[in-house]
Amino acid sequence: MIASLLLALALAMDAFAVALTQGARFRPSAAGGFAIAATFGVFQALMPLAGWAIGTVALVYVEAVDHWIAFGLLAFLGVRMLGGHVGEGEAAHALTGRALLLAGVATSIDALAAGITLPALGVTPWLAAGLIGLVTFAMSGAGVMLGRVAGDHLGAWAERAGGVILIGLGVKILGEHSGWF
Repeated sequence: MIASLLLALALAMDAFAVALTQGARFRPSAAGGFAIAATFGVFQALMPLAGWAIGTVALVYVEAVDHWIAFGLLAFLGVRMLGGHVGEGEAAHALTGRALLLAGVATSIDALAAGITLPALGVTPWLAAGLIGLVTFAMSGAGVMLGRVAGDHLGAWAERAGGVILIGLGVKILGEHSGWF
């Protein structure tokens, strides 16, 4: 359960960063903020399930090295988030209509890749996906509201914190499966 919560927090960070920037730059209405939060939450919940399905099919072929694959994917995503530019394109324009749907997909691609690692994490996929969706919804809604008040200075920090968490999860998987701890 703790691994699922950490994964949810880490995956929600890029959506939070985009939502924060949207709130700061465009000051969306309450309905607009809800639409952003709901879209990000739904996509973040569905993508890990798609990744889990892919991972389950592929697991029989890569079981001996699944921990290295999980580590590699999570470390890659984490390093990418540490660069602080995952959500820049999505945050540059006001998110409505088709742009909001595209931003939902763009901010959840990492959730697809992380979903592939769910078998290695040993978490229940449906629980993890639900938790990821709920945490993303809550954090994105809070991000829009906070952005309206505080500006977009916190977005890069949040994204980098998510990157550190993803790298930590990758190290945890690798360490446990390799017998290091």
